[in-house]
Amino acid sequence: MNGIVSYGVHLPYWRLDRSKITQTLGQGGGRGTRSVASFDEDATSMGVEAGRRALAAAAPGYGGPGILAYATTAPGYLDKTNATAIHAALRLDDCVPAFDVGGAAKSGTAATIMAHNGGIAVLSDVRTGRPGSADEAAGGDAAVALIFGDDAVIAEPVGYAPVTAEFVDRWRVPGESYSRQWEERFGEHAYVPLATQAVGDVLKQADVQIGDVDHAIVAGLHTRSVKAVSKQLGCAPERLADDLLDTIGNTGTAHWALMLANVLDQASPGDLVLVAHLADGCDASLLRVTDEIVAFRERQRSTAAEQLAATTTELDYSSFMTWRGFLEREPPRRPEPDRPASPPSLRGNAWKYGFVGGQDDGGFIHLPPGRVSVESGAIDEMTPVPMADRRATIATFTIDRLAYSLAPPVVAAIVDFDGGGRMQVELTDVDPAEVKIGDRVEMTFRRLYTVDGIHNHFWKARPVRS
Repeated sequence: MNGIVSYGVHLPYWRLDRSKITQTLGQGGGRGTRSVASFDEDATSMGVEAGRRALAAAAPGYGGPGILAYATTAPGYLDKTNATAIHAALRLDDCVPAFDVGGAAKSGTAATIMAHNGGIAVLSDVRTGRPGSADEAAGGDAAVALIFGDDAVIAEPVGYAPVTAEFVDRWRVPGESYSRQWEERFGEHAYVPLATQAVGDVLKQADVQIGDVDHAIVAGLHTRSVKAVSKQLGCAPERLADDLLDTIGNTGTAHWALMLANVLDQASPGDLVLVAHLADGCDASLLRVTDEIVAFRERQRSTAAEQLAATTTELDYSSFMTWRGFLEREPPRRPEPDRPASPPSLRGNAWKYGFVGGQDDGGFIHLPPGRVSVESGAIDEMTPVPMADRRATIATFTIDRLAYSLAPPVVAAIVDFDGGGRMQVELTDVDPAEVKIGDRVEMTFRRLYTVDGIHNHFWKARPVRS
Protein backbone atom coordinates (compact mmCIF):
# COMPACT_ATOMS: atom_id res chain seq x y z
CA MET A 1 0.00 0.00 0.00
CA ASN A 2 1.55 3.28 -1.11
CA GLY A 3 0.87 6.54 0.66
CA ILE A 4 2.27 9.23 2.97
CA VAL A 5 4.65 7.67 5.51
CA SER A 6 5.96 10.86 7.10
CA TYR A 7 5.76 14.62 6.84
CA GLY A 8 7.42 17.69 8.29
CA VAL A 9 6.53 21.38 8.51
CA HIS A 10 8.74 24.42 8.89
CA LEU A 11 7.22 27.70 10.04
CA PRO A 12 9.54 30.73 10.33
CA TYR A 13 10.12 32.18 13.78
CA TRP A 14 8.83 35.58 12.70
CA ARG A 15 5.27 36.71 12.10
CA LEU A 16 4.09 40.18 11.09
CA ASP A 17 1.02 41.67 12.74
CA ARG A 18 -0.95 42.96 9.75
CA SER A 19 -2.04 46.05 11.67
CA LYS A 20 1.58 47.28 11.44
CA ILE A 21 1.18 47.57 7.66
CA THR A 22 -1.77 49.90 8.15
CA GLN A 23 0.04 51.87 10.87
CA THR A 24 2.98 52.50 8.50
CA LEU A 25 1.33 52.93 5.11
CA GLY A 26 -2.20 53.92 6.03
CA GLN A 27 -3.54 51.11 3.85
CA GLY A 28 -3.35 47.34 3.45
CA GLY A 29 -2.98 45.26 6.57
CA GLY A 30 -6.10 43.77 8.09
CA ARG A 31 -6.58 41.43 11.00
CA GLY A 32 -4.30 38.66 12.22
CA THR A 33 -0.70 37.88 11.37
CA ARG A 34 1.33 36.40 8.51
CA SER A 35 4.47 34.28 8.75
CA VAL A 36 7.69 35.88 7.50
CA ALA A 37 10.86 34.14 6.38
CA SER A 38 13.77 35.72 8.22
CA PHE A 39 16.46 37.74 6.44
CA ASP A 40 18.59 34.60 6.29
CA GLU A 41 15.87 32.25 5.06
CA ASP A 42 14.66 31.46 1.57
CA ALA A 43 12.53 28.76 -0.01
CA THR A 44 15.55 26.44 -0.21
CA SER A 45 16.58 26.74 3.45
CA MET A 46 12.98 26.37 4.64
CA GLY A 47 12.63 23.27 2.46
CA VAL A 48 15.68 21.77 4.15
CA GLU A 49 14.16 22.35 7.59
CA ALA A 50 10.86 20.72 6.59
CA GLY A 51 12.73 17.81 5.03
CA ARG A 52 14.81 17.28 8.18
CA ARG A 53 11.65 17.04 10.29
CA ALA A 54 10.01 14.62 7.85
CA LEU A 55 13.04 12.33 7.70
CA ALA A 56 13.44 12.40 11.49
CA ALA A 57 9.83 11.28 11.94
CA ALA A 58 10.03 8.39 9.45
CA ALA A 59 9.52 4.90 10.87
CA PRO A 60 12.54 2.95 12.18
CA GLY A 61 14.26 1.17 9.33
CA TYR A 62 13.19 3.70 6.70
CA GLY A 63 15.83 3.50 3.98
CA GLY A 64 15.50 7.00 2.55
CA PRO A 65 13.63 8.46 -0.42
CA GLY A 66 14.19 7.29 -3.97
CA ILE A 67 13.67 10.75 -5.46
CA LEU A 68 13.49 14.37 -4.27
CA ALA A 69 11.04 16.70 -6.01
CA TYR A 70 11.11 20.37 -4.97
CA ALA A 71 8.36 22.85 -5.77
CA THR A 72 8.34 26.62 -5.26
CA THR A 73 7.35 29.84 -6.95
CA ALA A 74 10.34 31.61 -5.37
CA PRO A 75 13.41 29.71 -6.60
CA GLY A 76 16.85 30.92 -5.58
CA TYR A 77 18.21 30.16 -9.04
CA LEU A 78 17.10 29.73 -12.61
CA ASP A 79 19.12 27.46 -14.92
CA LYS A 80 20.70 25.85 -11.84
CA THR A 81 18.73 23.16 -9.95
CA ASN A 82 17.71 24.31 -6.46
CA ALA A 83 16.72 20.84 -5.25
CA THR A 84 20.39 19.76 -5.20
CA ALA A 85 21.12 22.05 -2.21
CA ILE A 86 18.22 20.44 -0.31
CA HIS A 87 19.48 17.01 -1.41
CA ALA A 88 22.99 17.82 -0.07
CA ALA A 89 21.74 19.29 3.22
CA LEU A 90 19.56 16.21 3.85
CA ARG A 91 22.59 14.03 3.04
CA LEU A 92 20.67 11.89 0.59
CA ASP A 93 22.52 9.22 -1.36
CA ASP A 94 24.24 10.46 -4.53
CA CYS A 95 22.14 8.04 -6.57
CA VAL A 96 18.89 9.75 -5.51
CA PRO A 97 17.80 12.15 -8.26
CA ALA A 98 16.67 15.68 -7.33
CA PHE A 99 14.47 17.85 -9.52
CA ASP A 100 12.89 21.30 -9.42
CA VAL A 101 9.22 21.62 -10.28
CA GLY A 102 8.88 25.35 -10.19
CA GLY A 103 7.17 28.48 -11.29
CA ALA A 104 3.50 27.90 -10.45
CA ALA A 105 1.38 27.23 -7.38
CA LYS A 106 0.24 24.02 -9.09
CA SER A 107 3.85 22.77 -9.05
CA GLY A 108 3.37 21.39 -5.54
CA THR A 109 0.88 18.86 -6.86
CA ALA A 110 3.34 17.89 -9.60
CA ALA A 111 6.09 17.33 -7.01
CA THR A 112 3.89 14.97 -4.99
CA ILE A 113 2.97 13.03 -8.14
CA MET A 114 6.67 12.67 -8.95
CA ALA A 115 7.45 11.53 -5.42
CA HIS A 116 4.40 9.35 -4.76
CA ASN A 117 6.25 6.12 -5.51
CA GLY A 118 8.77 6.20 -2.67
CA GLY A 119 10.15 9.74 -2.82
CA ILE A 120 10.09 12.99 -0.86
CA ALA A 121 8.22 16.06 -2.09
CA VAL A 122 9.39 19.40 -0.67
CA LEU A 123 6.97 22.31 -1.10
CA SER A 124 8.25 25.71 -0.02
CA ASP A 125 7.29 29.28 -0.75
CA VAL A 126 8.07 32.88 0.17
CA ARG A 127 5.07 35.03 -0.76
CA THR A 128 5.57 38.70 -1.55
CA GLY A 129 3.28 41.48 -2.74
CA ARG A 130 3.69 45.15 -3.42
CA PRO A 131 3.81 47.23 -0.21
CA GLY A 132 0.25 47.86 0.95
CA SER A 133 -1.25 45.24 -1.36
CA ALA A 134 -3.63 42.46 -0.44
CA ASP A 135 -1.02 39.89 -1.50
CA GLU A 136 1.54 41.34 0.91
CA ALA A 137 -0.84 41.07 3.86
CA ALA A 138 -2.48 37.79 2.90
CA GLY A 139 0.70 35.93 1.96
CA GLY A 140 2.74 33.72 4.24
CA ASP A 141 6.02 31.80 4.18
CA ALA A 142 6.38 28.11 5.04
CA ALA A 143 7.63 24.74 3.83
CA VAL A 144 6.23 21.22 4.00
CA ALA A 145 7.88 17.91 3.14
CA LEU A 146 5.85 14.77 2.39
CA ILE A 147 7.51 11.36 2.25
CA PHE A 148 5.80 8.54 0.35
CA GLY A 149 6.34 4.82 0.67
CA ASP A 150 4.82 1.36 1.12
CA ASP A 151 5.57 0.65 4.80
CA ALA A 152 4.04 2.34 7.86
CA VAL A 153 1.66 4.42 5.74
CA ILE A 154 -0.13 7.07 7.79
CA ALA A 155 -2.45 8.36 5.02
CA GLU A 156 -3.37 6.14 2.09
CA PRO A 157 -4.75 7.50 -1.20
CA VAL A 158 -8.39 6.70 -1.94
CA GLY A 159 -8.87 8.72 -5.11
CA TYR A 160 -7.44 11.49 -7.31
CA ALA A 161 -9.28 13.56 -9.90
CA PRO A 162 -7.60 16.45 -11.74
CA VAL A 163 -9.29 19.02 -13.94
CA THR A 164 -7.02 21.25 -16.02
CA ALA A 165 -8.03 24.55 -17.59
CA GLU A 166 -6.22 27.42 -19.29
CA PHE A 167 -7.23 30.93 -18.22
CA VAL A 168 -5.42 33.96 -16.79
CA ASP A 169 -6.49 34.93 -13.29
CA ARG A 170 -3.02 35.42 -11.71
CA TRP A 171 0.35 35.86 -13.35
CA ARG A 172 3.88 37.09 -12.70
CA VAL A 173 6.47 37.93 -15.32
CA PRO A 174 9.90 36.34 -14.60
CA GLY A 175 12.03 38.82 -12.67
CA GLU A 176 9.14 40.53 -10.92
CA SER A 177 8.70 40.04 -7.19
CA TYR A 178 4.92 40.23 -7.09
CA SER A 179 2.05 38.83 -9.12
CA ARG A 180 -0.92 40.49 -10.76
CA GLN A 181 -4.56 39.40 -10.75
CA TRP A 182 -7.60 39.67 -12.93
CA GLU A 183 -10.84 40.98 -11.45
CA GLU A 184 -11.88 38.63 -8.64
CA ARG A 185 -15.35 37.73 -9.93
CA PHE A 186 -13.78 36.26 -13.07
CA GLY A 187 -11.66 33.88 -10.98
CA GLU A 188 -14.69 32.71 -9.07
CA HIS A 189 -16.59 32.24 -12.34
CA ALA A 190 -13.73 30.07 -13.66
CA TYR A 191 -12.80 28.06 -10.57
CA VAL A 192 -16.11 27.05 -9.00
CA PRO A 193 -17.32 24.75 -11.85
CA LEU A 194 -13.83 23.22 -12.16
CA ALA A 195 -13.74 22.42 -8.44
CA THR A 196 -17.29 21.08 -8.55
CA GLN A 197 -16.27 18.70 -11.35
CA ALA A 198 -13.03 17.55 -9.70
CA VAL A 199 -14.57 16.98 -6.27
CA GLY A 200 -17.56 15.18 -7.80
CA ASP A 201 -15.22 12.94 -9.80
CA VAL A 202 -13.06 11.96 -6.84
CA LEU A 203 -16.08 11.22 -4.63
CA LYS A 204 -17.52 9.07 -7.41
CA GLN A 205 -14.21 7.22 -7.80
CA ALA A 206 -14.18 6.34 -4.11
CA ASP A 207 -17.95 5.70 -3.99
CA VAL A 208 -18.41 8.03 -1.01
CA GLN A 209 -20.64 11.00 -0.31
CA ILE A 210 -19.49 14.42 0.83
CA GLY A 211 -21.13 13.67 4.17
CA ASP A 212 -18.61 10.83 4.66
CA VAL A 213 -15.68 13.27 4.56
CA ASP A 214 -14.26 14.05 8.00
CA HIS A 215 -11.92 16.87 6.95
CA ALA A 216 -12.30 19.03 3.83
CA ILE A 217 -9.34 21.12 2.69
CA VAL A 218 -9.86 23.81 0.05
CA ALA A 219 -6.75 25.79 -0.85
CA GLY A 220 -5.64 28.18 -3.57
CA LEU A 221 -4.31 31.68 -4.14
CA HIS A 222 -7.74 32.95 -5.23
CA THR A 223 -9.37 33.74 -1.87
CA ARG A 224 -12.84 34.47 -3.24
CA SER A 225 -12.95 31.15 -5.13
CA VAL A 226 -11.71 29.19 -2.13
CA LYS A 227 -14.51 30.64 -0.02
CA ALA A 228 -17.12 29.94 -2.71
CA VAL A 229 -15.99 26.34 -3.21
CA SER A 230 -15.85 25.73 0.55
CA LYS A 231 -19.42 26.95 0.82
CA GLN A 232 -20.69 24.84 -2.08
CA LEU A 233 -19.09 21.58 -0.95
CA GLY A 234 -21.97 20.88 1.38
CA CYS A 235 -19.72 19.89 4.29
CA ALA A 236 -20.71 20.67 7.82
CA PRO A 237 -18.77 23.83 8.84
CA GLU A 238 -16.91 21.97 11.58
CA ARG A 239 -15.51 19.58 8.96
CA LEU A 240 -13.90 22.37 6.91
CA ALA A 241 -10.19 22.49 7.77
CA ASP A 242 -8.67 25.60 9.31
CA ASP A 243 -7.33 27.65 6.37
CA LEU A 244 -4.61 29.13 8.67
CA LEU A 245 -5.00 32.52 6.95
CA ASP A 246 -5.47 34.49 10.19
CA THR A 247 -2.21 33.25 11.72
CA ILE A 248 0.15 32.12 8.95
CA GLY A 249 -1.29 33.47 5.71
CA ASN A 250 -1.51 31.85 2.30
CA THR A 251 1.78 30.04 1.69
CA GLY A 252 1.22 29.51 -2.03
CA THR A 253 2.70 26.29 -3.36
CA ALA A 254 2.98 24.85 0.14
CA HIS A 255 -0.44 25.84 1.44
CA TRP A 256 -2.60 22.81 0.67
CA ALA A 257 0.13 20.58 2.11
CA LEU A 258 0.42 22.82 5.18
CA MET A 259 -3.34 22.54 5.77
CA LEU A 260 -3.07 18.76 5.24
CA ALA A 261 -0.24 18.50 7.77
CA ASN A 262 -2.30 20.49 10.28
CA VAL A 263 -5.25 18.12 9.70
CA LEU A 264 -3.04 15.01 10.05
CA ASP A 265 -1.69 16.45 13.31
CA GLN A 266 -5.21 16.10 14.72
CA ALA A 267 -6.96 13.38 12.67
CA SER A 268 -8.06 10.01 14.00
CA PRO A 269 -7.40 6.62 12.38
CA GLY A 270 -10.02 5.96 9.69
CA ASP A 271 -10.74 9.65 9.01
CA LEU A 272 -11.39 10.55 5.37
CA VAL A 273 -9.63 13.72 4.16
CA LEU A 274 -10.64 15.62 1.00
CA VAL A 275 -8.11 18.01 -0.56
CA ALA A 276 -9.20 20.40 -3.32
CA HIS A 277 -6.42 22.61 -4.65
CA LEU A 278 -7.46 25.44 -6.97
CA ALA A 279 -4.63 26.34 -9.33
CA ASP A 280 -5.08 26.54 -13.11
CA GLY A 281 -7.87 24.01 -12.69
CA CYS A 282 -8.49 21.87 -9.65
CA ASP A 283 -6.76 18.80 -8.24
CA ALA A 284 -9.01 16.83 -5.88
CA SER A 285 -7.64 14.02 -3.71
CA LEU A 286 -9.09 11.72 -1.07
CA LEU A 287 -6.92 10.23 1.67
CA ARG A 288 -7.75 7.88 4.49
CA VAL A 289 -5.80 8.16 7.77
CA THR A 290 -4.49 4.81 9.01
CA ASP A 291 -3.72 3.37 12.45
CA GLU A 292 -0.03 4.18 11.86
CA ILE A 293 -0.74 7.84 12.63
CA VAL A 294 -0.56 6.99 16.34
CA ALA A 295 2.99 5.63 16.15
CA PHE A 296 4.01 8.50 13.85
CA ARG A 297 3.03 11.11 16.45
CA GLU A 298 5.41 9.57 18.97
CA ARG A 299 8.28 10.16 16.53
CA GLN A 300 7.14 13.60 15.35
CA ARG A 301 9.40 16.48 16.45
CA SER A 302 6.70 19.16 16.49
CA THR A 303 3.25 19.80 15.06
CA ALA A 304 2.33 22.88 13.06
CA ALA A 305 0.43 24.24 16.07
CA GLU A 306 3.42 23.72 18.37
CA GLN A 307 5.71 25.54 15.94
CA LEU A 308 3.19 28.36 15.60
CA ALA A 309 3.08 28.72 19.38
CA ALA A 310 6.88 29.16 19.46
CA THR A 311 6.89 32.08 16.97
CA THR A 312 6.95 35.79 17.73
CA THR A 313 4.93 38.74 16.40
CA GLU A 314 7.53 41.31 17.46
CA LEU A 315 8.67 41.91 13.88
CA ASP A 316 8.35 45.56 12.78
CA TYR A 317 7.25 46.53 9.28
CA SER A 318 10.52 48.31 8.41
CA SER A 319 12.49 45.09 9.04
CA PHE A 320 9.98 43.16 6.95
CA MET A 321 10.44 45.64 4.08
CA THR A 322 14.24 45.45 4.43
CA TRP A 323 14.29 41.66 4.41
CA ARG A 324 12.04 41.63 1.33
CA GLY A 325 14.38 44.01 -0.51
CA PHE A 326 11.87 46.87 -0.75
CA LEU A 327 13.81 49.13 1.66
CA GLU A 328 17.52 49.65 1.04
CA ARG A 329 19.16 50.82 4.24
CA GLU A 330 22.64 52.19 4.96
CA PRO A 331 24.97 49.23 5.54
CA PRO A 332 27.65 49.24 8.24
CA ARG A 333 30.90 50.76 7.08
CA ARG A 334 32.61 47.41 6.82
CA PRO A 335 33.50 45.38 3.71
CA GLU A 336 30.68 43.33 2.33
CA PRO A 337 31.21 39.55 2.18
CA ASP A 338 33.09 38.03 -0.74
CA ARG A 339 31.40 35.90 -3.36
CA PRO A 340 31.42 32.21 -2.36
CA ALA A 341 33.89 30.27 -4.50
CA SER A 342 32.69 27.14 -6.25
CA PRO A 343 35.87 24.94 -5.98
CA PRO A 344 36.14 24.97 -2.14
CA SER A 345 32.35 24.66 -1.88
CA LEU A 346 32.52 21.48 -3.97
CA ARG A 347 35.46 20.06 -1.99
CA GLY A 348 33.72 20.81 1.31
CA ASN A 349 30.24 19.77 0.18
CA ALA A 350 29.63 17.39 3.11
CA TRP A 351 30.62 20.09 5.62
CA LYS A 352 28.98 23.10 3.96
CA TYR A 353 25.61 21.46 3.23
CA GLY A 354 25.48 18.30 5.35
CA PHE A 355 27.29 19.74 8.39
CA VAL A 356 29.41 16.61 8.69
CA GLY A 357 32.48 16.89 10.91
CA GLY A 358 35.42 14.53 11.32
CA GLN A 359 36.31 12.35 14.32
CA ASP A 360 39.89 11.13 14.79
CA ASP A 361 41.00 7.79 16.22
CA GLY A 362 41.11 9.32 19.72
CA GLY A 363 37.46 10.42 19.55
CA PHE A 364 38.19 14.15 19.08
CA ILE A 365 35.66 15.82 16.78
CA HIS A 366 37.06 18.37 14.33
CA LEU A 367 34.72 21.19 13.20
CA PRO A 368 35.26 21.78 10.34
CA PRO A 369 36.71 18.39 9.47
CA GLY A 370 40.44 18.33 8.88
CA ARG A 371 42.91 15.88 7.43
CA VAL A 372 45.31 15.80 10.40
CA SER A 373 44.37 14.75 13.95
CA VAL A 374 45.31 17.41 16.51
CA GLU A 375 46.06 14.69 19.07
CA SER A 376 47.76 11.79 17.28
CA GLY A 377 48.84 13.51 14.05
CA ALA A 378 47.23 10.75 11.98
CA ILE A 379 46.51 11.89 8.42
CA ASP A 380 43.33 11.17 6.46
CA GLU A 381 42.00 8.77 9.07
CA MET A 382 38.96 10.79 10.12
CA THR A 383 35.52 9.24 10.52
CA PRO A 384 32.63 11.40 9.20
CA VAL A 385 30.31 12.56 12.01
CA PRO A 386 26.91 14.11 11.15
CA MET A 387 26.40 17.07 13.52
CA ALA A 388 23.25 18.80 12.22
CA ASP A 389 20.90 17.03 14.64
CA ARG A 390 23.11 17.41 17.73
CA ARG A 391 22.23 20.11 20.19
CA ALA A 392 24.84 22.33 21.78
CA THR A 393 25.47 24.66 24.72
CA ILE A 394 26.75 28.25 24.46
CA ALA A 395 30.22 28.46 26.05
CA THR A 396 30.67 32.18 25.36
CA PHE A 397 29.39 34.78 22.92
CA THR A 398 29.85 38.28 21.60
CA ILE A 399 27.44 40.84 20.15
CA ASP A 400 28.92 42.54 17.09
CA ARG A 401 27.22 45.78 16.08
CA LEU A 402 29.62 46.50 13.20
CA ALA A 403 29.59 43.29 11.18
CA TYR A 404 27.58 43.29 7.94
CA SER A 405 24.04 41.97 8.41
CA LEU A 406 20.48 42.75 7.28
CA ALA A 407 19.42 42.29 10.90
CA PRO A 408 22.15 43.72 13.14
CA PRO A 409 23.62 43.10 15.61
CA VAL A 410 25.33 39.80 14.79
CA VAL A 411 25.47 37.38 17.72
CA ALA A 412 28.48 35.05 17.41
CA ALA A 413 28.86 32.24 19.91
CA ILE A 414 31.28 29.46 20.77
CA VAL A 415 29.18 26.34 21.28
CA ASP A 416 29.99 22.90 22.70
CA PHE A 417 28.10 20.08 21.01
CA ASP A 418 26.62 17.20 22.93
CA GLY A 419 29.04 14.28 22.55
CA GLY A 420 31.99 16.48 21.60
CA GLY A 421 32.95 19.18 19.13
CA ARG A 422 33.32 22.96 19.57
CA MET A 423 32.98 25.73 17.00
CA GLN A 424 32.10 29.37 16.48
CA VAL A 425 28.65 29.83 14.98
CA GLU A 426 26.28 32.72 14.32
CA LEU A 427 22.98 32.71 16.22
CA THR A 428 19.69 33.45 14.48
CA ASP A 429 16.04 33.92 15.49
CA VAL A 430 17.31 35.31 18.76
CA ASP A 431 16.96 38.41 20.94
CA PRO A 432 20.56 39.56 21.65
CA ALA A 433 19.48 40.88 25.05
CA GLU A 434 18.36 37.41 26.16
CA VAL A 435 21.42 35.36 25.15
CA LYS A 436 23.25 33.76 28.08
CA ILE A 437 26.18 31.41 28.58
CA GLY A 438 24.73 27.94 29.10
CA ASP A 439 21.77 28.45 26.74
CA ARG A 440 20.85 25.42 24.66
CA VAL A 441 20.87 25.75 20.87
CA GLU A 442 20.14 23.59 17.82
CA MET A 443 21.38 23.87 14.26
CA THR A 444 19.36 25.32 11.39
CA PHE A 445 20.18 25.61 7.67
CA ARG A 446 20.24 29.24 6.50
CA ARG A 447 21.34 31.54 3.70
CA LEU A 448 24.26 33.55 5.10
CA TYR A 449 24.33 36.12 2.28
CA THR A 450 24.17 36.52 -1.47
CA VAL A 451 26.95 38.11 -3.54
CA ASP A 452 27.04 38.33 -7.35
CA GLY A 453 23.92 36.18 -7.47
CA ILE A 454 25.50 33.27 -5.57
CA HIS A 455 23.72 32.25 -2.38
CA ASN A 456 26.01 31.17 0.45
CA HIS A 457 24.04 28.58 2.44
CA PHE A 458 25.45 27.21 5.69
CA TRP A 459 24.38 26.39 9.22
CA LYS A 460 23.56 28.69 12.12
CA ALA A 461 22.36 27.98 15.63
CA ARG A 462 19.04 29.00 17.18
CA PRO A 463 17.70 28.73 20.71
CA VAL A 464 15.93 25.48 21.57
CA ARG A 465 12.29 26.45 22.04
CA SER A 466 10.46 23.13 21.92
